[in-house]
Amino acid sequence: MISREHIGLKSEPRSIDVEAGQLKFFAKATGQTDPIYSDETAARAAGHPALPAPPTFSISLAAGAPAKIGTLESMGVDMRRILHGEQSFTHHHMIYAGDRITLVTTVSDIYDKKGGALEFIVQDTTATNQKGDLCVTYRTVVVVRNG
Repeated sequence: MISREHIGLKSEPRSIDVEAGQLKFFAKATGQTDPIYSDETAARAAGHPALPAPPTFSISLAAGAPAKIGTLESMGVDMRRILHGEQSFTHHHMIYAGDRITLVTTVSDIYDKKGGALEFIVQDTTATNQKGDLCVTYRTVVVVRNG
């Protein structure tokens, strides 16, 4: 069983720069057809100061700036036994190419179902830009298969 003592644990703040090439690659990989996500001229013509990030791009920022505190591994989770359970996003302010985003992840809950055969780890992440604007909050639920 995963210790419930991890609930409330916050990662250290970690920062990552958002690059236009990352945004274009993500837009293509996720099938974005709106040119504002791949063409800087189109983005500016639409009123954006630079290329905007596609709606779910913020999840990829965590891969580029992984936490050291509050990770699944630090909780003793066998990474071979995990499943993606759920993901949700709340957008507050656009992320743009050239932004420096700071992420903080909190372990919000750990619970089990089916008599402990499945454990769920709920993590909430905030993404704030260099101006202090909250850009995105997102929730990830990981399922750990036991036994």
